[in-house]
Amino acid sequence: MTRPLINVPKTARRGELVEIKTLVSHPMESGYRPGLNGQIIPRDIISSFVCLHDGKEIFRATLSPAIAANPFLSFFWVATTSGTLTFQWTGDNGFSVSESVDIAVE
Repeated sequence: MTRPLINVPKTARRGELVEIKTLVSHPMESGYRPGLNGQIIPRDIISSFVCLHDGKEIFRATLSPAIAANPFLSFFWVATTSGTLTFQWTGDNGFSVSESVDIAVE
């Protein structure tokens, strides 16, 4: 299983705008490209990304076959309370990766 890269500050001030960056390793095959044998390579993409703060959704992205391999996502969140940020990627062929990091809000 692949381990995602996550960049979140360990601490933030209450009300601060925090940039969160994620990258997950995945080939993201579109399902439109022919392989060496001339047959279409089956689709294999990450279709959904969700970020939760203590179980409450703070960001969601729906990905499509046009997304590049190893998708990088960057988004902002207003730090409100300390807690756990949980990142979930799901996709074709049973692909599922989840990772959590803690953030302390002062």
